[in-house]
Amino acid sequence: MLTKIYSAAISGIDAFPVTIETEIWKGAGFTIVGMADTAIRESYERMLSAIRHSGYEFPHHRITINLAPADIKKEGAHFDLPMAIGILTTAEFVRPVDLSSVMLTGELSLDGSVLPVKGVLPMAIKAREMGLKRLIVPEGNVTEAAVVNRVEVYGVKTLKEAIEILEETSGITPVKIDTRSLFLASQEEFDYDFSEVKGQESVKRAFEIACAGGHNIIMVGPPGAGKSMMAKRLPSIMPSLSMAEALETTKIHSVAGKLSRGSMLMTKRPFRTPHHTVSPVALVGGGMNPMPGEISLAHNGVLFLDEFPEFPRQVLEVLRQPIEDRIITVARAKYTVNYPSSFMLVASMNPCPCGYYGHPTRPCTCTPGAVSKYMNRISGPLLDRIDLQVEIEPVAFDDMADPTPTEPSVAIRERVMKAREIQQERYRDIKGIHCNAQMNSRLLKEYAWPDAAGMAKLKERMTKLNMSARAFDRILRVARTIADLEASPKVETRHIAEAISYRALDRGSYGSTF
Repeated sequence: MLTKIYSAAISGIDAFPVTIETEIWKGAGFTIVGMADTAIRESYERMLSAIRHSGYEFPHHRITINLAPADIKKEGAHFDLPMAIGILTTAEFVRPVDLSSVMLTGELSLDGSVLPVKGVLPMAIKAREMGLKRLIVPEGNVTEAAVVNRVEVYGVKTLKEAIEILEETSGITPVKIDTRSLFLASQEEFDYDFSEVKGQESVKRAFEIACAGGHNIIMVGPPGAGKSMMAKRLPSIMPSLSMAEALETTKIHSVAGKLSRGSMLMTKRPFRTPHHTVSPVALVGGGMNPMPGEISLAHNGVLFLDEFPEFPRQVLEVLRQPIEDRIITVARAKYTVNYPSSFMLVASMNPCPCGYYGHPTRPCTCTPGAVSKYMNRISGPLLDRIDLQVEIEPVAFDDMADPTPTEPSVAIRERVMKAREIQQERYRDIKGIHCNAQMNSRLLKEYAWPDAAGMAKLKERMTKLNMSARAFDRILRVARTIADLEASPKVETRHIAEAISYRALDRGSYGSTF
């Protein structure tokens, strides 16, 4: 007898269907074919014990399992459950009512319990695309899978429960979630708020512009000036995730195994803060079993790199291509996968090794030339890709001691959302463009070109500061965002002037006073 059961495997952040074919013949032996990895080949012992603990006898015959398509490598222990069901069905120990409209996934424990697995959300999406009616997943993944509608999702604790659902003798009902209501209800909850930040009004303004246009930003200032504190509050003023963005973001975190048990859709933009000892592979993604890196985990959110110059040069340089293309292609000898990487880069750094270059009260103790050498750890091409470069001064005592709350995040976020609505309307018919930071040269000429006075101002400053052509584009993008915050249809001279003021590190004289 031959049995076919549907499951799925992950490639990049998407799932592809895998048909598990099981056949039992006279004789002895157990074989899995179809480019199975070690975790799948080791499933024999897990299935043997789980089947026996579930009250069934493991068939002592020659068992052959094929994972089709056979020319694509399969990885992970999530094939345990469908393979065990296939063995029991082929041996006629269980009699499912209908296997042709069901997808199964789950790892088996030795006692027959079903353990959570990675990538359940993209599997649920694939099941819906295939027109399947039911999806059986581990109970720990059921809320994640139930986000997908038009598929009945069942969560099971044990192999026995999965069998009862297939034989339609179980009282377990499919899990239903009002995704949109729960999604909207939890969008406004944040741990940090800008009302807690004293002073630093110019930096708050730069953050507002960055969030309004999706721009990258770097902060340069002494220790204790509030760089990390303000960066942590960025998600509270960013635009809310759309349902499409939330689904895509959750898929990435599901594949990476970063979702906690019982998680549903991600409702807040991700905020990733890798340490400066991170490796290029951990940042970009890949590895022996390809997984998304920090760049992709920050997709639709913030990638915060604290102590920017302390990151190895090799690590920083891998950021250049994803910042421009908003997608990262990981190519290895055995695979090639694409991961989305549309993130907002937020970096912070001290102005020199001791941290006090330019401090109003504390002297810098660095040797001559140390400031320039420290700044040169970050390449010019990478700095060019950062739209806003902001210097931060220490907070004055009077500001710190003032008990009056400052402007809350909700007020800043309201202005940001209005600016984003203008951009969404502007780019609504342009594929792949959603905010000003994504504008190409053609769109810059159409929507961000200043008048004669503004262009003259831009020419004067670019010539004096010896800025690059990429900096020219960045200034126009930022100026367009500043104009959107004022609901101005045209980019005016004052918008250009403010955008230029956010190019602090383009000054050729920075750090050369020694």
